[in-house]
Amino acid sequence: MEGGKGAEAGTSSGSSSFPDKDLKNKQTEEEEEEVAENLSKIRVLDDDDVEDEEGFSKFVPGPLLPLKGQIDKDKDDESLRRWKEKLLGCVESDLNGEKDPEVKFLSIGVISKDVGEITVPLPVKESQSGCPLFTLKEGVQYRFKLTFNVLHNIVSGLTCTNTVWKGGIQVDRIKNMLGTFAPQKDAYVETLDEETTPSGILARGLYTAKLRFEDDDKRCHLELDYSFEIKKKS
Repeated sequence: MEGGKGAEAGTSSGSSSFPDKDLKNKQTEEEEEEVAENLSKIRVLDDDDVEDEEGFSKFVPGPLLPLKGQIDKDKDDESLRRWKEKLLGCVESDLNGEKDPEVKFLSIGVISKDVGEITVPLPVKESQSGCPLFTLKEGVQYRFKLTFNVLHNIVSGLTCTNTVWKGGIQVDRIKNMLGTFAPQKDAYVETLDEETTPSGILARGLYTAKLRFEDDDKRCHLELDYSFEIKKKS
Protein backbone atom coordinates (compact mmCIF):
# COMPACT_ATOMS: atom_id res chain seq x y z
CA MET A 1 0.00 0.00 0.00
CA GLU A 2 2.80 2.33 0.89
CA GLY A 3 4.57 1.43 -2.33
CA GLY A 4 1.37 2.20 -4.18
CA LYS A 5 1.19 5.54 -2.55
CA GLY A 6 4.81 6.19 -3.44
CA ALA A 7 4.14 5.38 -7.07
CA GLU A 8 1.11 7.63 -7.08
CA ALA A 9 3.09 10.46 -5.52
CA GLY A 10 5.92 9.89 -7.98
CA THR A 11 3.51 10.18 -10.88
CA SER A 12 2.16 13.45 -9.52
CA SER A 13 5.66 14.82 -8.96
CA GLY A 14 6.83 13.74 -12.40
CA SER A 15 3.95 15.56 -14.11
CA SER A 16 4.43 18.81 -12.24
CA SER A 17 6.78 20.28 -14.93
CA PHE A 18 4.28 19.84 -17.79
CA PRO A 19 1.89 22.68 -16.91
CA ASP A 20 4.75 25.22 -17.27
CA LYS A 21 5.72 23.76 -20.62
CA ASP A 22 2.12 23.72 -21.81
CA LEU A 23 1.70 27.34 -20.71
CA LYS A 24 4.76 28.42 -22.69
CA ASN A 25 3.54 26.56 -25.76
CA LYS A 26 0.12 28.13 -25.38
CA GLN A 27 1.64 31.62 -25.09
CA THR A 28 3.76 31.00 -28.20
CA GLU A 29 0.71 29.79 -30.15
CA GLU A 30 -1.28 32.85 -29.08
CA GLU A 31 1.55 35.16 -30.19
CA GLU A 32 1.75 33.41 -33.58
CA GLU A 33 -2.02 33.67 -34.00
CA GLU A 34 -1.92 37.38 -33.16
CA VAL A 35 0.83 38.02 -35.74
CA ALA A 36 -1.07 36.00 -38.37
CA GLU A 37 -4.27 37.91 -37.62
CA ASN A 38 -2.52 41.27 -37.96
CA LEU A 39 -0.85 40.26 -41.21
CA SER A 40 -4.17 39.06 -42.62
CA LYS A 41 -5.56 42.57 -42.26
CA ILE A 42 -3.04 43.82 -44.83
CA ARG A 43 -4.68 42.25 -47.88
CA VAL A 44 -2.62 41.52 -51.00
CA LEU A 45 -4.63 41.12 -54.18
CA ASP A 46 -5.11 37.67 -55.67
CA ASP A 47 -6.71 36.20 -58.81
CA ASP A 48 -10.20 36.33 -57.26
CA ASP A 49 -9.95 40.12 -57.03
CA VAL A 50 -9.14 40.29 -60.74
CA GLU A 51 -12.11 38.07 -61.58
CA ASP A 52 -14.43 40.23 -59.46
CA GLU A 53 -13.09 43.32 -61.20
CA GLU A 54 -13.80 41.79 -64.62
CA GLY A 55 -17.32 40.76 -63.58
CA PHE A 56 -17.95 44.27 -62.30
CA SER A 57 -17.35 45.73 -65.77
CA LYS A 58 -19.53 43.39 -67.89
CA PHE A 59 -22.57 45.68 -67.83
CA VAL A 60 -23.03 47.54 -71.14
CA PRO A 61 -25.05 50.80 -70.83
CA GLY A 62 -27.46 52.02 -73.48
CA PRO A 63 -26.85 55.04 -75.73
CA LEU A 64 -26.50 58.37 -73.94
CA LEU A 65 -29.13 61.03 -74.77
CA PRO A 66 -29.07 64.75 -73.96
CA LEU A 67 -30.99 65.58 -70.78
CA LYS A 68 -33.33 67.90 -72.68
CA GLY A 69 -34.12 65.09 -75.13
CA GLN A 70 -34.96 62.70 -72.31
CA ILE A 71 -37.44 65.19 -70.81
CA ASP A 72 -39.00 66.21 -74.15
CA LYS A 73 -39.36 62.62 -75.37
CA ASP A 74 -42.67 62.12 -73.55
CA LYS A 75 -43.77 65.75 -73.25
CA ASP A 76 -47.33 64.89 -74.28
CA ASP A 77 -47.71 62.66 -71.22
CA GLU A 78 -48.04 65.20 -68.38
CA SER A 79 -47.71 62.72 -65.52
CA LEU A 80 -44.67 61.04 -67.07
CA ARG A 81 -43.07 64.43 -67.82
CA ARG A 82 -43.51 65.55 -64.19
CA TRP A 83 -42.11 62.22 -62.98
CA LYS A 84 -39.06 62.61 -65.23
CA GLU A 85 -38.42 66.15 -64.05
CA LYS A 86 -38.56 65.00 -60.45
CA LEU A 87 -36.38 61.97 -61.15
CA LEU A 88 -33.84 63.90 -63.20
CA GLY A 89 -33.61 66.76 -60.74
CA CYS A 90 -34.24 69.06 -63.68
CA VAL A 91 -32.06 72.18 -63.73
CA GLU A 92 -33.42 74.54 -66.36
CA SER A 93 -30.11 76.33 -66.93
CA ASP A 94 -28.43 72.99 -67.63
CA LEU A 95 -30.73 71.95 -70.50
CA ASN A 96 -28.09 72.86 -73.08
CA GLY A 97 -28.13 69.73 -75.22
CA GLU A 98 -24.83 68.37 -73.91
CA LYS A 99 -24.68 64.58 -73.80
CA ASP A 100 -21.77 63.96 -71.49
CA PRO A 101 -22.37 64.22 -67.73
CA GLU A 102 -19.78 65.96 -65.60
CA VAL A 103 -19.08 65.09 -61.97
CA LYS A 104 -17.32 67.92 -60.17
CA PHE A 105 -15.84 66.82 -56.84
CA LEU A 106 -15.85 69.52 -54.19
CA SER A 107 -14.25 67.76 -51.22
CA ILE A 108 -13.12 64.46 -49.77
CA GLY A 109 -13.35 63.70 -46.07
CA VAL A 110 -12.67 61.02 -43.47
CA ILE A 111 -15.07 60.29 -40.61
CA SER A 112 -13.78 58.34 -37.60
CA LYS A 113 -14.20 58.27 -33.83
CA ASP A 114 -10.42 58.53 -33.73
CA VAL A 115 -10.14 61.92 -35.49
CA GLY A 116 -13.76 63.11 -35.78
CA GLU A 117 -14.19 64.47 -39.31
CA ILE A 118 -11.43 65.72 -41.60
CA THR A 119 -12.49 67.53 -44.79
CA VAL A 120 -10.10 68.38 -47.61
CA PRO A 121 -11.36 70.71 -50.39
CA LEU A 122 -10.66 69.58 -53.96
CA PRO A 123 -8.49 70.08 -55.85
CA VAL A 124 -5.86 69.55 -53.15
CA LYS A 125 -3.81 72.68 -52.48
CA GLU A 126 -0.25 72.69 -53.73
CA SER A 127 0.99 73.17 -50.17
CA GLN A 128 -0.72 69.88 -49.16
CA SER A 129 0.55 67.92 -52.14
CA GLY A 130 2.85 65.09 -51.04
CA CYS A 131 1.76 65.34 -47.39
CA PRO A 132 -0.45 62.71 -45.70
CA LEU A 133 -4.08 63.61 -46.30
CA PHE A 134 -5.02 62.15 -42.92
CA THR A 135 -3.57 60.12 -40.03
CA LEU A 136 -5.46 57.32 -38.26
CA LYS A 137 -4.62 54.94 -35.46
CA GLU A 138 -4.44 51.19 -36.01
CA GLY A 139 -7.58 49.10 -35.56
CA VAL A 140 -10.12 51.92 -35.90
CA GLN A 141 -13.22 52.18 -38.10
CA TYR A 142 -13.49 55.00 -40.64
CA ARG A 143 -15.48 56.09 -43.68
CA PHE A 144 -14.74 58.27 -46.69
CA LYS A 145 -17.13 61.17 -47.22
CA LEU A 146 -17.53 62.67 -50.71
CA THR A 147 -19.16 65.91 -51.80
CA PHE A 148 -19.78 66.49 -55.52
CA ASN A 149 -21.99 68.13 -58.14
CA VAL A 150 -23.45 66.48 -61.24
CA LEU A 151 -23.77 68.66 -64.34
CA HIS A 152 -25.31 68.45 -67.84
CA ASN A 153 -26.70 64.88 -67.79
CA ILE A 154 -27.38 61.78 -65.70
CA VAL A 155 -24.24 59.97 -64.58
CA SER A 156 -24.95 56.26 -64.51
CA GLY A 157 -23.21 53.64 -62.37
CA LEU A 158 -20.68 55.91 -60.71
CA THR A 159 -18.05 53.81 -58.92
CA CYS A 160 -15.12 54.61 -56.64
CA THR A 161 -12.00 52.42 -56.64
CA ASN A 162 -9.49 52.92 -53.83
CA THR A 163 -6.10 51.27 -54.42
CA VAL A 164 -3.52 51.25 -51.62
CA TRP A 165 0.24 50.59 -51.60
CA LYS A 166 2.73 50.21 -48.75
CA GLY A 167 6.44 50.19 -49.47
CA GLY A 168 5.70 49.92 -53.19
CA ILE A 169 3.55 46.77 -52.75
CA GLN A 170 -0.16 46.88 -53.52
CA VAL A 171 -1.93 45.76 -50.34
CA ASP A 172 -5.57 46.60 -50.96
CA ARG A 173 -8.12 47.57 -53.59
CA ILE A 174 -11.75 48.22 -52.78
CA LYS A 175 -14.44 49.14 -55.30
CA ASN A 176 -17.63 50.88 -54.12
CA MET A 177 -20.76 51.45 -56.21
CA LEU A 178 -22.06 54.95 -55.55
CA GLY A 179 -25.02 54.75 -57.93
CA THR A 180 -26.76 56.87 -60.55
CA PHE A 181 -27.14 60.63 -60.10
CA ALA A 182 -29.08 63.32 -61.95
CA PRO A 183 -28.05 66.95 -62.32
CA GLN A 184 -29.28 69.15 -59.49
CA LYS A 185 -28.47 72.50 -57.91
CA ASP A 186 -27.49 71.07 -54.53
CA ALA A 187 -24.33 69.02 -54.04
CA TYR A 188 -24.53 65.31 -53.33
CA VAL A 189 -22.97 64.03 -50.09
CA GLU A 190 -22.10 60.32 -50.07
CA THR A 191 -20.25 58.15 -47.54
CA LEU A 192 -18.47 54.94 -48.56
CA ASP A 193 -18.64 51.62 -46.72
CA GLU A 194 -16.99 51.47 -43.31
CA GLU A 195 -13.44 50.13 -43.25
CA THR A 196 -11.03 49.22 -40.45
CA THR A 197 -7.36 50.14 -40.40
CA PRO A 198 -5.01 47.16 -39.96
CA SER A 199 -3.22 46.55 -36.66
CA GLY A 200 0.26 45.48 -35.66
CA ILE A 201 3.79 46.70 -36.12
CA LEU A 202 3.80 45.78 -39.82
CA ALA A 203 0.65 47.81 -40.45
CA ARG A 204 2.00 51.07 -39.06
CA GLY A 205 3.60 53.65 -41.30
CA LEU A 206 2.98 55.63 -44.47
CA TYR A 207 0.71 54.44 -47.29
CA THR A 208 0.19 55.80 -50.79
CA ALA A 209 -3.18 55.45 -52.52
CA LYS A 210 -5.25 56.36 -55.56
CA LEU A 211 -8.97 57.13 -55.74
CA ARG A 212 -10.52 56.72 -59.17
CA PHE A 213 -14.13 57.56 -60.05
CA GLU A 214 -15.65 56.06 -63.20
CA ASP A 215 -19.15 55.69 -64.66
CA ASP A 216 -20.73 52.97 -66.79
CA ASP A 217 -19.22 54.47 -69.95
CA LYS A 218 -15.72 54.12 -68.42
CA ARG A 219 -15.56 57.90 -68.24
CA CYS A 220 -13.08 58.90 -65.51
CA HIS A 221 -14.36 61.89 -63.51
CA LEU A 222 -11.52 62.10 -60.99
CA GLU A 223 -8.23 60.37 -60.26
CA LEU A 224 -6.72 61.46 -56.96
CA ASP A 225 -3.30 60.40 -55.69
CA TYR A 226 -2.91 60.81 -51.94
CA SER A 227 -1.11 59.41 -48.89
CA PHE A 228 -2.13 58.63 -45.33
CA GLU A 229 -0.47 57.34 -42.17
CA ILE A 230 -1.38 54.70 -39.59
CA LYS A 231 0.03 55.15 -36.09
CA LYS A 232 0.23 52.98 -33.00
CA LYS A 233 -2.91 52.89 -30.90
CA SER A 234 -2.14 54.48 -27.54
